[in-house]
Amino acid sequence: MSRYYHPPFVNEGDSIAIVSTARHIDRTKVEPAIRLFESWGLNVVLGEHIYNQDNQFAGEDQYRAQDLKDAIQDPEIKAIVCSRGGYGTVRVIDLVDDELLLKNRKWIIGYSDITSLHMHMQAVAKCASIHATMPVNISDTPDEKEMQSTASLCRAMFGQDLNYQLSDHRLNIHGEAQGEILGGNLSMIYSMLGSKSCPDWYNAILFIEDLDEYLYHIDRMMMNLKRNKILDKVAGIVVGGMSDMNDNTIPFGLGAEEIIHSHTKNLGIPVYFGFEAGHLSPNLALVMGSRCSIKGGRLNFSLENS
Repeated sequence: MSRYYHPPFVNEGDSIAIVSTARHIDRTKVEPAIRLFESWGLNVVLGEHIYNQDNQFAGEDQYRAQDLKDAIQDPEIKAIVCSRGGYGTVRVIDLVDDELLLKNRKWIIGYSDITSLHMHMQAVAKCASIHATMPVNISDTPDEKEMQSTASLCRAMFGQDLNYQLSDHRLNIHGEAQGEILGGNLSMIYSMLGSKSCPDWYNAILFIEDLDEYLYHIDRMMMNLKRNKILDKVAGIVVGGMSDMNDNTIPFGLGAEEIIHSHTKNLGIPVYFGFEAGHLSPNLALVMGSRCSIKGGRLNFSLENS
């Protein structure tokens, strides 16, 4: 059994909400997702302020928080899909009462900036959540990789099997591990350390991914994980997309994956690189807080309802 509560998975006829907790999004970017979710037999409810704009944010903090709170406390809403990432979710999580989260635990879905909400759910509400593609990435004319992303999201939301082949990467450190998978965007994990939104990493499978960071900053963040003893606590590591990295005029000398390898190669735990999740396509769904196993080069989830 997982240490984290698993809300009831969705069924046909259930209602889900789409809310904007971070950056502004246009209506045209959300409508294809509405059509997709409706094709799965779900009723879609939009946050009242989903299309608001306050500079780069989807409206002022109080309104983004209100939409999130409304969806959390509505008993008809079975899952909450964040429309997009960017930045801003961390500004609203403390505007949502902890007791409200504990009394109304349900699936929250997203990736990137939504990592702060995943971590908060695991640390404060002791609740699983779904790291997966979002409406901003969903189109009416999907290619094969986008369809892989949305198909895995559908399986996660409906509680169907999630089993993935891990990549045969040159930097892999092979082995076996079991534990609850935690994490998400490395920059967001780094920013949440030391706060009440930081979960217990003991015997967890750490998942990390990132986008558009300087290589020295990847090293800085990995040093932070090491100095906070997180790397000593986890049972295994899965590395997703490390996309569009930047370097200085005088190069750092290692790529992002090589930097991570340098910090993890002597831990005595399995470390697998190149998993297809994060800021890339396909972006395969992960149920954060769910027990999973690394065995035989595969990542297998044990999905459960609490």
